[in-house]
Amino acid sequence: MDGVHVIDHPLVQHKLTLMREGGRSTKGFRQLLNEIGILLCYEVTRDLPLEMVDIETPIARMKSPVLAGKKLVFAPILRAGVGFLDGMLELVPSARVAHIGLYRDPKTLVAIEYYFKAPHDIAERRVIVMDPMLATANSAVAAIERVKERGAKDIRFVCLLAAPEGVAKLRGEHPDVEIWTAAIDERLNDHGYIVPGLGDAGDRMYGTK
Repeated sequence: MDGVHVIDHPLVQHKLTLMREGGRSTKGFRQLLNEIGILLCYEVTRDLPLEMVDIETPIARMKSPVLAGKKLVFAPILRAGVGFLDGMLELVPSARVAHIGLYRDPKTLVAIEYYFKAPHDIAERRVIVMDPMLATANSAVAAIERVKERGAKDIRFVCLLAAPEGVAKLRGEHPDVEIWTAAIDERLNDHGYIVPGLGDAGDRMYGTK
């Protein structure tokens, strides 16, 4: 699919299989989500711009590359998106963080906002919006609209699993936002869950129902 990157790295696929298992403990699920977040972050930042600077090694002076310009904003969709955050911050500790609070109405599946807080200079940074599941895409679409309202232009979306319906909707609503995911599953069921999926990521992270 145009604008969709499926990360087929063996470690990503292995960890995803472990997360799909229904008997996986809350602790194990949360740890795996953190680990896979690091790997997905590595892929979504692969083309960050670099600039050359002068440094001095113990042996000689040289020019060497560092990240150019303003750094990233990680924007997890609460609550499940927070599961990616610690791992990504380990990889990019200088990143800023925006929090986007959305919940899905259980009857209409519409995303309802209850919290939003973002860095003042979000418009000058690359924004990585993250949520483990791209199902109906209602939350993803709403979150991206929100950061665009604050001036963000360089936006990417990272998820663990996607449904074809969610991919089509997100790409249709925001064709400028590319998607990074570990897998695209078969379909959505009548309740808006991904099949075969892995259940509700937030519930499995926090031991709730």
